[in-house]
Amino acid sequence: MSGAHGSASIVFKGGRSVKAGIISLGCAKNLVDTEVMLGLLQEGGIALTPNPGEADILVVNTCAFIESAKQESITTILNMAEYKKSGRCRSLIIAGCLGQRYAAQLLEELPEADAIVGTGAWNRIMEAVTETEKGRRVVLAGASEIIYSAKTPRILTTPLYTAYVKIAEGCDHRCAFCAIPLIRGRYRSRAMEDIREEVERLAAAGVKEINLIAQDTTNYGRDLYGEPSLARLLRLLSQVEGVRWLRILYAYPRFFTDDLIETIATEPKICKYIDLPLQHAHDAVLRSMRRADDRAMIEALLDKIRARIPGAVIRSTFIVGFPGETDAQYQTLRRFLEVQRFDQVGVFTYSQEEGTPAASMGGQVAEDVMQERYHDLMSLQSKISEETNRSLEGRALEVLVEGRDETQANIAYGRSYREAPEVDGQIYIEGDADSRPGDMVKVRILQGFAYDIVGERVEG
Repeated sequence: MSGAHGSASIVFKGGRSVKAGIISLGCAKNLVDTEVMLGLLQEGGIALTPNPGEADILVVNTCAFIESAKQESITTILNMAEYKKSGRCRSLIIAGCLGQRYAAQLLEELPEADAIVGTGAWNRIMEAVTETEKGRRVVLAGASEIIYSAKTPRILTTPLYTAYVKIAEGCDHRCAFCAIPLIRGRYRSRAMEDIREEVERLAAAGVKEINLIAQDTTNYGRDLYGEPSLARLLRLLSQVEGVRWLRILYAYPRFFTDDLIETIATEPKICKYIDLPLQHAHDAVLRSMRRADDRAMIEALLDKIRARIPGAVIRSTFIVGFPGETDAQYQTLRRFLEVQRFDQVGVFTYSQEEGTPAASMGGQVAEDVMQERYHDLMSLQSKISEETNRSLEGRALEVLVEGRDETQANIAYGRSYREAPEVDGQIYIEGDADSRPGDMVKVRILQGFAYDIVGERVEG
């Protein structure tokens, strides 16, 4: 549960301050929305609590990207509704993607909920609180046109040394499987100067790692500046004092320019970590998915990245079981992973989402076939990842410490440039008696496994 304690607070007539808590589900982009809503609540005089049993107002910031995420959101909402009986909760607010996607329908089907706040209305969270306190059930879910700025109140829920910065919102791609454009609206970039202002403030507060996020980071700036401008933004942010690592996530291949490759190669603060969602490697499937890339373009880009950025870590995501995917097409994808040997891979089974073109396509793949392909691909990637991690043995890496082992005094853990927060493995550091979260230490790799790595702290 996300939460913090504010200073000024709204009080009930009986003299008790109003407390709120937020449960944040889904991706890092959703987490930023949560942090902004926490900031707005605190600014509005609401005290914040991490304990749902203490909250008068509970907000569930939901995900609705795929069916499993929707189910998790519904389950969490119903679990939080129990605090209306066992806790102090008087108002349950559904925020985020689920609220945006289903709006009034959701309020009708979930009598436990008191308000809906969609992705296009996070800035009205205080309005939702005020209305529900008056006993009114409301739906606030307009068109997704807004995006936060450096001046928007925000309370970080990530550890003090790392933060996500959303550089754009929405998406202009129309991938056949994806509901995000329906939920988040058109692509809209933040101005470079505004992003820099936010990063400067975060760095001044002690944040060392900035993770730049958007639905598609390489598309950044085309709407504002007439061309892909992520490279320019990165060069600007590299000048900010205090920032040690700049990490780019969700970088789609279409606008991964030569200028961007050169910038990553030459700017020392930019992590040599390429998060490149590819989804498939068979041209017919890519066309059916309405992706802008084909296999030859993807392979040329990967070759270019590896040639110019030696040691670059490349992460990707793939979908198995897309409608019409044959076994032969799946085998093409499998061979592609064998050849490319990505450092990190996420695999998803296709989720049939209403309102998307793929939902009504013929050739829907049976669930057992999808699961078989999923486990086969993950097994293959696990072997590749283990071999990659073992190849690091003997090498020294700078590691950002994230915590300490609770049972063994001389072991800490953290991440190098090779691992993004939340999605990748960790490095366990032996012989480390005194580092604290946020410290950056030198670690020699001793042993690599499929997911995590073991190393020892060294001086220097």
